[in-house]
Amino acid sequence: MQLLVKASDIHIEYSGRDVLDIDSLELYSYDRIGLVGGNGAGKSTLLSVLSGEFTPTGCKLQRLGENAYIKQLDTIEPDSIGDHSLLSRMGLSDINADTMSGGEETRAKIALAMSSQVHAIFADEPTCHLDRSGIDLLIGQLKAFDGALLIISHDRYFLDETVDKIWELKDGKITEYWGGYSDYLEQKEEEYQRQSAQYDQVMQEKERLERSAEEKRKQARQVDSKKKGAKSKNSTEFAGRLGQQKSTGTKQKKMHQAAKNLEKRIESLGDISAPERIRSVRFRQSEALELHNKCPISGEGINLSFGERIIFDNAGFAIPLGAKVAFTGGNGTGKTTLLKMILSHHSGLTISPKAVIGYFEQTGYKFTAEQSVLSFMQEDCDYNVSEIRAVLASMGIGSRDILKDLKVLSGGEIIKLLLSKMLLGRYNILLLDEPGNYLDIGSMEALEAMMKSYTGTIIFVTHDQRLVDNVADVVYEFSGGKITEVRT
Repeated sequence: MQLLVKASDIHIEYSGRDVLDIDSLELYSYDRIGLVGGNGAGKSTLLSVLSGEFTPTGCKLQRLGENAYIKQLDTIEPDSIGDHSLLSRMGLSDINADTMSGGEETRAKIALAMSSQVHAIFADEPTCHLDRSGIDLLIGQLKAFDGALLIISHDRYFLDETVDKIWELKDGKITEYWGGYSDYLEQKEEEYQRQSAQYDQVMQEKERLERSAEEKRKQARQVDSKKKGAKSKNSTEFAGRLGQQKSTGTKQKKMHQAAKNLEKRIESLGDISAPERIRSVRFRQSEALELHNKCPISGEGINLSFGERIIFDNAGFAIPLGAKVAFTGGNGTGKTTLLKMILSHHSGLTISPKAVIGYFEQTGYKFTAEQSVLSFMQEDCDYNVSEIRAVLASMGIGSRDILKDLKVLSGGEIIKLLLSKMLLGRYNILLLDEPGNYLDIGSMEALEAMMKSYTGTIIFVTHDQRLVDNVADVVYEFSGGKITEVRT
């Protein structure tokens, strides 16, 4: 067991908020860790600190081994990779630096990291842009690597296959959970159940004490009322009245004191909040948008090519009404192309005339309008403000964020906002192209829950196996110009 990184006093503040507030952290040669947390929680910042790229003021960092750092935004020259056999194993036997796709560039970064003689690999979203085969290749290479791993990823299947410990970063602090991501979820659920039981117990005790305190106050008021009544009696009963005053006064003080003691016990229980759960919204659809076709979208004998490259060769498919349909397959097999053909009502497809289609495309969205998030969400929306708030909160956009101007949103916030607006929009069919990219895992799980409860039809392109497993009713695989139904 070799200590590779030891860090202490990692404190970083941004805009008055503690991004990182970690007293000490250690990484050993046997560690294979998944780093999870919400967008903006500071995961990438922590990776930069531990890799030695950035050292905040006051932080003490010891690095006792060499590490490779795979970043999301770095570019790479394939010629810098000396191990050509590794390039080949990553599917990069013939690449051109000028024409590399996002997936090829990700594979090249991984090959460079694996070819270095390092003790640890730090990776920030290494599955981004990789198709299923690329992810499986990466999993195989990381399993064969005998050093430490510290990985940020939103791909839950990938984390389950590669790590045996989870670091959850929340409110600047790290909480450690043993096991893969599925084990982490089970532990979080047990944690939620314990917190929920504790919350219920405390609330029941508070209610009991508040009832007792109120009863004591009521008794004190009754005694006070009797005391006032005694004053109106004839003065000939003066001596008896004094005796009664002394008796009732003492009793009244005891009642008030008992009520105060109960109030102190209530205060000692402290303020406790109910444990958080993903909030949901009940999706509905107006009668005007109802579809009655058994298959509102279908295609048969579809042929499409670009030059000598064949995309579809006598391909066919059918989308069942109300189904959640996943399009899967390698990069460049035509998944996004078919979404765009559906959106444009391509002549080779059969689409219900009553289809109202919404399309989510992950491109460089940027808002410039002087408009609030809430105002934007209310446009062309039949849901009330509380329902809109519930969806946005599930996606990690809180009450303080909904009054922000659109133009100040980050890229991740824009993705969440557009997905939320799509789900609440006046559509009966949604086309979602890689909806999970760049979402944190909590937002992914919220998105899954909303997709499953959505009343209309959803067709989505993804390489995320968990999203497919948890949401899809029908799965079409794209390969060799064909579209094959592989699971229903």
